[in-house]
Amino acid sequence: MMRRTRFDTPCVISVEQSEEHFHAHVELAGDVPIFPGDSVQVHGAPIQIPFGHSATFERSATVTRAGPIERTITRLAAYFDLKELYEVSFNPGRIK
Repeated sequence: MMRRTRFDTPCVISVEQSEEHFHAHVELAGDVPIFPGDSVQVHGAPIQIPFGHSATFERSATVTRAGPIERTITRLAAYFDLKELYEVSFNPGRIK
């Protein structure tokens, strides 16, 4: 059994909750690349900001690297999930 690689790294969380934007972005220090199957767990208390505001927080995160089998399974699952987007049909004319 292969052991998964884990490491901690600082991160910056940008959160905005407004009429124009509703998002939370995490940037890992040092531009750590994240590959299919990897997971990132951000540590700390839940973040809540009032509507109409944005904020930036510094936290730490644990990155867990996927093994070769997990990475392959994730890529296959993503391929089939993407194919579901192609399975749509368009009817000519208007729907009545």
